[in-house]
Amino acid sequence: MKNPKPKDKPKVSPKGLTSGAGAKPRARIARSKPLYSAAEVREIFHRFSIQRPEPKGELEHVNAFTLLVAVVLSAQATDAGVNKATRALFAIADTPEKMLALGEDTVGQHIRTIGLWRNKAKNVIALSEALIRDHGGEVPGDRDLLVELPGVGRKTANVVLNMAFGQHTMAVDTHILRIGNRIGLAPGKTPEQIEAILVKIIPDEFMLHAHHWLILHGRYVCKARKPDCWRCVIADICKSPEKSTSEPAPLVPLDEIDPIEVAEAEVAAQ
Repeated sequence: MKNPKPKDKPKVSPKGLTSGAGAKPRARIARSKPLYSAAEVREIFHRFSIQRPEPKGELEHVNAFTLLVAVVLSAQATDAGVNKATRALFAIADTPEKMLALGEDTVGQHIRTIGLWRNKAKNVIALSEALIRDHGGEVPGDRDLLVELPGVGRKTANVVLNMAFGQHTMAVDTHILRIGNRIGLAPGKTPEQIEAILVKIIPDEFMLHAHHWLILHGRYVCKARKPDCWRCVIADICKSPEKSTSEPAPLVPLDEIDPIEVAEAEVAAQ
């Protein structure tokens, strides 16, 4: 008795479609795109620019080196916690040479209150050594050179390039990652994906301060657990399904209005 002839395997066409009886087209992977038009993106950042004309990072520093150290220390730590630990440290060590002279143990004692302080103390000393050895004690204004330093990743490099050198970079932290996906401004699974989208869609005139605006918006308004939509100046533009209002907050510089007083007034009026 002859063995039955095996059935031919379905053929695959160049376009990824299987041929033969009962064949179904392969599902295409949908690429996420921003939900906003160019005009809407411009309006979003125009409003942010009115609300915070001169946004500043909240990490205290006195020069490019102390900024670099502060950002390295801020990983898995709050800016307030880093500032509390570095005030005394930067008062006595504001250059790579002075930091190296302190030594790992002394640096560690200054930053004990910061998470992962032992490993971070090693990185601070190692990056100080690298700056002295490879860059004459100066912080380089180049991303490729920065990410070669111990403890320095792409986000840290982007912060330093933006704040110390005025470059139009986008440092994607947890706040920007959340906002990009929550409101559909820059949907993506990784910081790199979100960074690429934001750099592409944000008008150049707003890029210098864009990452600060988004971080501060995420920290104080579009919060992780529950966004304070009543404080949002882009509530009418926002396309998030989570938003609780489409009425934007007053578009004035923040120092001209107390958001807490507004909230209390709203509660009293109910």
